[in-house]
Amino acid sequence: MKSLRLQLRFLLPLVLLLVIAAYVTVPLVDKLTLRWFLRDLDVRSQLIAENMTNTIVETPEVPSQRQLQSEFNRAIRDERIFAIGLCNADSKLTASTAAFPPRLDCTQAREAAAQSPAIVTLPRGDVHVTVVPLTLPNLKDGRLVVLHDLSYIHLRSADTRRYLIMLFVALGCGMALITVLVAHISWRGWVAGTKALLRGEGLLEPFRPPPELQVVATDLREMLREMDEERRSRMHAEDWTPERLRQLLNTDMRGEQVIVVSNREPYIHFKREQGLEVQRPASGLVTAIEPVMRACSGTWIAHGSGSGDRESVDHNDRVMVPPDDPSYSLRRVWLTEEEEQGYYFGFANEGMWPLCHLAHVRPVFRLSDWEHYKAINQRFADAVVKEARTDDPIVLVQDYHFALLPDLLRARLPNATIITFWHIPWPNPESFGVCPWHEEILKGLLGSSILGFHTRQHSRNFLESVDRFLEARIRMEESTVSFANDLTQVNAYPISIHWPTLEESARWPSVQDCRSGLREMLGVADDHLVAVGIDRFDYTKGIIERFHAVDRLLQKHSELKRRFTFVQFAAPTRSSLDEYQLFVQQVHTLTDRINARHGDSSWQPIRLIAEHQDSDEVTRHYRGTDCCVVTSLHDGMNLVAKEFVAARDDGYGTLVLSQFAGAARELNTALIVNPYDVEETADALYRGLTMSRAEQAERMRSLRTMVREDNVYRWAAHMLLDAARLRRAERVSARIVSREARAA
Repeated sequence: MKSLRLQLRFLLPLVLLLVIAAYVTVPLVDKLTLRWFLRDLDVRSQLIAENMTNTIVETPEVPSQRQLQSEFNRAIRDERIFAIGLCNADSKLTASTAAFPPRLDCTQAREAAAQSPAIVTLPRGDVHVTVVPLTLPNLKDGRLVVLHDLSYIHLRSADTRRYLIMLFVALGCGMALITVLVAHISWRGWVAGTKALLRGEGLLEPFRPPPELQVVATDLREMLREMDEERRSRMHAEDWTPERLRQLLNTDMRGEQVIVVSNREPYIHFKREQGLEVQRPASGLVTAIEPVMRACSGTWIAHGSGSGDRESVDHNDRVMVPPDDPSYSLRRVWLTEEEEQGYYFGFANEGMWPLCHLAHVRPVFRLSDWEHYKAINQRFADAVVKEARTDDPIVLVQDYHFALLPDLLRARLPNATIITFWHIPWPNPESFGVCPWHEEILKGLLGSSILGFHTRQHSRNFLESVDRFLEARIRMEESTVSFANDLTQVNAYPISIHWPTLEESARWPSVQDCRSGLREMLGVADDHLVAVGIDRFDYTKGIIERFHAVDRLLQKHSELKRRFTFVQFAAPTRSSLDEYQLFVQQVHTLTDRINARHGDSSWQPIRLIAEHQDSDEVTRHYRGTDCCVVTSLHDGMNLVAKEFVAARDDGYGTLVLSQFAGAARELNTALIVNPYDVEETADALYRGLTMSRAEQAERMRSLRTMVREDNVYRWAAHMLLDAARLRRAERVSARIVSREARAA
């Protein structure tokens, strides 16, 4: 309706102008047409008189009354001539046709002919009067009176008037149609342009308004840019805590439902003799996401893998967690052993994991695994739809286990805001093309509203993969992909950890107690140097490479023998896979060889502890060590490095960090190494063990400032603020489209 009123603003003045033009033009054309016809009739009357004169003059005898009457009758055969009369010098009618009006005498005819226009109204209608001099042998100073019937002129004038009005109507309709069409096209162009700007695509592919409207478009872009800058400054100006994140959810995202989807569940229930036991798994994903869910009180959907998981849920497969302070709902999805083997161990971890990590392990792709992968992604999509209370929830899809899920959700919840975070690296297009179903995976991920990676390099690799394998519109400078009428924003969101509160850190044992406890466990003196590595037992973590560095360290610095021990805590993972079994065997073999080379019965340089460590134990290890070693061969972020920094509230300790971990781009005051370079890693380890207290404090101060400010809540807020902006833009766009549809 509003669009119709807007169009009427253009049409009404146009219609009014056309009516005025017709009102002025039609009478004017009428007068001009009548004048042209009357002039023509005068000429015709002259010709009739001349023809009669010539005919009569050529007759040898004097024309009689009968001859004149005959000539008159012959002349009026023209249907346009009404009557003819002949007047003498005394203005007496001497001859006339039968239709000559008796009430019109010669004097009246002459007077009428002298007027302009020379029209006389008779009972049967208007006639035009022409008086022409006519000289005959027996008639001097005669006058020939010719009366033309004007009815045909009136008919022609009416036709002309009608055609003229039809012309104006047609012209008005044509101009109205063109005006409405141009207005509609312009409106749609502006709607599309505004929607593009609101969605973040305007700067990517700006619509091109006419020059007179360029200023408006420029102002709109500038306004959006200022809003984005304000949002970013707001991100960095504030300290992000769980309370601040809750405020964000209550202000920018009031009433929004948040659903997290991951393979790994944040809490696992195990059956024990004494009952159910709850464990929190060692996972960077859980470490990052679980505090966010505590803050937003949403729903977490995950695979129920624990032996006691089924006993702990209600009839809807839900359980409130954490056990000690229930804050959100955990919805478990069940898999058969065959499905888990194909979907998780097969396609996800024998295929996608080695494909995305440059760890020199050949990926394995089987059709049966792919079928299971598709089926489980569909099952999780069904679970999300069932848990969604509205048609537009915010869904956080986590990691490489669910590459197909975003597109499945987009088909069933088209209004949902789908944020997919890829926790592992994304390979270059050449490596990614190894996967037989690379196109399906890319299409699945492009169902996301926002697709996040740890680093800009991983984002660029994804965009280049899309460019290589799909027909999509990509703008590298804006990191956006338009595919199948959907826009996906591809951003870098460096993940982080929960920064411990004062209350939490106050409950920690002192650093001295942790140092003593760790050395007591190792059976060494209190002044013994200790370095630790805390990882999953995975070939991407560079465990073999760091062991080689320890070997080289002891070769170069024999004074460290019996004074230094490297402790590797390795949580078993994916032990059913051949590659992991082989890797574990290699690590044990290497450990034995190095210990045999440098150690003895009372001291071993490497202690390999292949057991799960809970979060409290991990914190004690961080606080009790002299140096933490992270030598990932390829890692999305690696939160071990950040957890170590957060645990060292004493301000000391050193961090040796692989340049191939995403964390190295942020923790640049750590000792950055290439783990493949044994000499460099050994030297960095030696420097970390022998670094002065002053240098340790300076480096740790910088590291702690960075991790404290860029914590997991800022990471989550960054994504959620982007999602909130996107949702507001989509709702404005939806209202624009709705109004446009109602107007149409």
